Amino acid sequence: MTHRWRVAGLAAAAACIAPVAAAQDVEAGRQKAQVCAACHGPDGNPAPGPYPVLAGQTARYLYFQLKDFKEGRRADPLMTPVAQGLERQDMHDLAAFFAAQELRPVDFKADPARQAKGAEKAAETLCTMCHLGGFKGQNEIPRVAGQRYDYIIKQLQDFKNRRRTNDAGNMTSVSRTLSDEDIVNLAHYLADLR
Repeated sequence: MTHRWRVAGLAAAAACIAPVAAAQDVEAGRQKAQVCAACHGPDGNPAPGPYPVLAGQTARYLYFQLKDFKEGRRADPLMTPVAQGLERQDMHDLAAFFAAQELRPVDFKADPARQAKGAEKAAETLCTMCHLGGFKGQNEIPRVAGQRYDYIIKQLQDFKNRRRTNDAGNMTSVSRTLSDEDIVNLAHYLADLR
């Protein structure tokens, strides 16, 4: 009797998961991402500049960031207007597309001394509790390994100064303990991770 209930439960779970997975269309996202290419590159690996790497990011994180831009929980002069025109399916498709792309190494030469200090600060502040080992992210927590140096600094400064608050307070709390020097060291460490 117990075995039948387990089988029935697994079948019900599979039936619930299948529509969610099917709701994300990588190829539809590829078409929709053409407008994103100007800043983020055609595959989510931008040219040098202030734009984040989207390739290899978690789909859930990307979806929720687009949703936050659309709903005003996160603001950016370029992203907010773009997100305003997106429907829920567009956001899922874009997230699926960028998550499926391969992260390419960023063009950044880390300072070894700063990199070591950044690794120490990351361990001290327990960054891997949320971002996981290797800083590859999970669910709504972003991948920060291999992210652009300038973008890491900007985001940590924005959290610290409460210009970005769509994090349920977690990053705001952590970043308030960081000095400007800590932030630079963390950026050297994270931008160079693969």
